Amino acid sequence: MLQLSSRFAAPLVILACTLSVPAAAKDKLPSARPAQIQELYACRDIADASARLACFDREVGELATADQAREITFTDRETAKKARRGLFGFAFPKLGGIFGGDEDEVKEIETTIRSVSMDQSGKYTLAMEDEAVWVQIDTTRLPRQPKPGQKVKIKVATMGSYFATIDGGRTIRMKRDR
Repeated sequence: MLQLSSRFAAPLVILACTLSVPAAAKDKLPSARPAQIQELYACRDIADASARLACFDREVGELATADQAREITFTDRETAKKARRGLFGFAFPKLGGIFGGDEDEVKEIETTIRSVSMDQSGKYTLAMEDEAVWVQIDTTRLPRQPKPGQKVKIKVATMGSYFATIDGGRTIRMKRDR
């Protein structure tokens, strides 16, 4: 079996780390604007007032046509924030900033229990007021059974799981079911 000496292994490790940095940094680049928006913004650079107005009229018309054909979608920060909150707990690939940037990433939510059930192994399923359903994945026993109307704080844990704290009590590990 071929063994690398430390004299060759160390530079190879450094080279591998160096080559992986641009790939990781690529995910952090801002998403490209749609062509329709870029063309609209380009109208600002036209010096002649009548030509600039004609450009704006043309590009806004094309933007309206793309909107009506559902080729482009508009949203505001608040709507995107609500969408991210509603999807909290589900694993999705990076969608190019479709719901805003990482600075608005939801790390925890607070919600209210609508209903509670327990399976044969004593693990809880919590249905929330916001229609989300969370399932306990650890074996932690709670001193008091959760009840409808109680507040729950759910925050990101590790390896795709989440910590749920019910009315400030003991924390249990959960995953989003639906």
